[in-house]
Order: sequence, then structure tokens, then C-alpha cells
Amino acid sequence: MTEKTFLLSSEAQTAAIAEKLASAISALIQTSNSSVTLHLSLIGDLGAGKTTFTRYLLKALGHIGKVKSPTYTLCEPYELATDNIKFSLHHFDLYRMRYAEEWLDAGFRDTFSNPGICVVEWPEKAEGTLPAVDAELHLTMHDDESRELIVKAISQTGKSLIESL
Repeated sequence: MTEKTFLLSSEAQTAAIAEKLASAISALIQTSNSSVTLHLSLIGDLGAGKTTFTRYLLKALGHIGKVKSPTYTLCEPYELATDNIKFSLHHFDLYRMRYAEEWLDAGFRDTFSNPGICVVEWPEKAEGTLPAVDAELHLTMHDDESRELIVKAISQTGKSLIESL
């Protein structure tokens, strides 16, 4: 398994890593001509920076405007484009799910099987019912409010993303 660790002492450093990941994702989309299916899991305690990281990732991928946390809606969809290639990114937050299959009952199965990117906060709430993930991003907050980000590749696609960070 391939993994990289980053110490994030500021929001600027968080934004910089998100921008590098966005650049790798854009390259992947360009080589696959938007037919890529990418699943990323964000794992960490409350306040670790999962939503903040996703906001910076979306902005780096070209989203203009507010990025809402999907805490109450389970999912916020975004339509994006890189070099005129359109793709979707679905930002999931499963923290408030009451049972493991709730994301399925909400009708999100097709979202994971269609081309696009799925970023999932709190994947452990789905208790193993989610499709395979390409990379896990583990965020840990330290006492000094710095964060540690460990990015682990689970698939070959995840490995190629991590190698470009």
C-alpha cells in the first residue's frame, strides 16, 4: 500500500495539499476523458478538517461559490469542468446516518457507479456497505491545532494520485 504523510500547520498548507490533489484529479480526468470513477474517503474526528479539506479541493477543481456541508442532506452535488471536460463531484457526509444502508435508501447507489468523484466523510458510518474506495485521507488534529494528513492508496488509481502529491 502506498501512503504519504503531511503535517498541516496552517489552512494555507491544507489548501496547498488540496490543490495538489486537485491537479492530480484533473490530470486523471483529462486522460480518461471524464469517464473516471473515483472514490475518496475522509476519516477523522469532529473538527479534524474533513469539510475544510473538501472545500479547498472543490475550489481548486474550479468551483466558484459557497461549499455547503452535507451534514443534513447526506450529499451535495457539484458540476465541474477541467479543460472543458465536464465531471461531477458528490460530497457526502454520513455523520448523521442512523443505520448503515441509509445512503442506499436515499438513492445514492447510482452516484457511486456513475463516472465522477465521490468524496465521503464518515465512511465508517456505512459499516462496509459503500463501494470500494481508491484512497483514504486520514486527518488528525493535534493539541497545537496543527493537523496530520495521511493519504493511503487502496487502488491503483489511488496510488497514481498519491504519487503526484
